[in-house]
Amino acid sequence: MTDDHEVVRDLLVAWGFGVLDPADERTVRTHLAGCESCAAEAARLRETVRLLDGPPLNAPAQPAEGALSLALRTRPAAFRAAAHAAPYAATVAGLKALLPELEGRWATPVVHDWDAHATVAHLLAADEHLAGLLGVEARVPRSRIEEGTPWEDAWNRRTAEVIAHEHGRTPQETVADWAAQADALLGTPEARDAELAARAMTLMGMRLPVADHFLVRAFETWIHTDDIGRALGLAVPPPPQEHLGQLVRLAVRVLGLSLGPTAPPVLFSVIGGEEWVLGSDAEPVQAELTLDPVDFCLLVGGRYAPETVPRGETGDAAAVRNVLERAASLSWL
Repeated sequence: MTDDHEVVRDLLVAWGFGVLDPADERTVRTHLAGCESCAAEAARLRETVRLLDGPPLNAPAQPAEGALSLALRTRPAAFRAAAHAAPYAATVAGLKALLPELEGRWATPVVHDWDAHATVAHLLAADEHLAGLLGVEARVPRSRIEEGTPWEDAWNRRTAEVIAHEHGRTPQETVADWAAQADALLGTPEARDAELAARAMTLMGMRLPVADHFLVRAFETWIHTDDIGRALGLAVPPPPQEHLGQLVRLAVRVLGLSLGPTAPPVLFSVIGGEEWVLGSDAEPVQAELTLDPVDFCLLVGGRYAPETVPRGETGDAAAVRNVLERAASLSWL
């Protein structure tokens, strides 16, 4: 039984994605029918995949799955939101599904110098800027940072303040406040009405429509969910194609603004998606650059160095390098 247990644990991530061959699929299902601990872990993994990668599973429950079938049948529905807030709703639901994996492991190093507890505290701090502007009640003590502080300095100092505060509380209290704040954000009129979300506001030095700020929140929540998954050795799927496309288009718009109209023009495209000319439109394209959409988001999120991100490129290497370096410089995560 011990050997079977270890074999199945090694197969669970692939099982969650539905990519096992038939023989391994039978092995896993047989084991889950008689092992409550593996069945519970399998349910959490499948739930994470479902919430991050698409609609609920509609297949009828199989009696042999026992606790797994019950978990899948009784899972909560994801938050309903308009198209611009749907990616944030999905990433919030996905992180909620992943967080039980941290039980007893909250001190796990995740990213920067943050453990898992601090990473969730950072999201609590990061979401509060939009939440406050939309009238959501604060979940943490008021900031002591002086008004007029440059936004990057204020952003980093506020994260440090909130992490210090939350480390004096339990991880469960931090998670509860983060989840309540996220749910309140998704309950605002702006999350459900595209017309209301069209008004612009300035956050993190960027004046964007509220709809785009919801996409920024989705982007960051996904990146840090992925950070936590990697720290735990669990594969976190990327957002579904529709949501990923929204994040890519936002990142391209911000990148284009950052490069400005005089940068050497580069034809940029994502695999299986759209293409854009970045930089000057007054001269011929000097290079072409192609990235996988997930890799592009990870580059913008600071999880790839410009020189290491997988890519296809032709033409002026300096023009390509300029785009990659500017994309990496956008990260505040």
